[in-house]
Amino acid sequence: MEIKIGTSQILKALYILSWIIFIGLCIDAGGFIFNTLYSLFISDKNVGHFWNYLDFSALYAFSTSSYITQVVLICIVAVLKAILFYCIVKILYDKKVNVEQPFTESVQKFLMSVVYLSFGIGLFSAWGASQSGKLSLNGVSLPTLEMMKLDGAGVWFFMGATLLVIAILFKRGIEMQHENELTI
Repeated sequence: MEIKIGTSQILKALYILSWIIFIGLCIDAGGFIFNTLYSLFISDKNVGHFWNYLDFSALYAFSTSSYITQVVLICIVAVLKAILFYCIVKILYDKKVNVEQPFTESVQKFLMSVVYLSFGIGLFSAWGASQSGKLSLNGVSLPTLEMMKLDGAGVWFFMGATLLVIAILFKRGIEMQHENELTI
């Protein structure tokens, strides 16, 4: 008995997995934004306690502006990750991935948006990590970069660069496909 898994089944599985990741990232980003706004504007009793494992109270006591900068950077990274997976869900939902003719304008635009999002995530992760390092040098106790989800900026830059090369190849593939369609 041989089980064959076709491209359509793989795309359906990726679609479901992308939805699950997208929902998780939205919950994470929304929770971070809500907790930030709540701690800044409603009640500062438990300021900086996010998801019961992140404690920014020492940072808030050190400097309110540094606290706002750090949590805004974390929020931006979380939102960009959610947007990235929204793009993935959208392209899979719209069924714009065609195996017979993969070189389409929509796939190339999707790749470019993923490139920009990857570079953005890398940029804001690096900025947040740098900010965290400077604060740690001043003796402020902060959660680890992994807990703040600001680690791996280099990986995001690498992914963006790799996808940029693939997007450029897709652009050339689209040009060749158009030339092929014009040639009879």
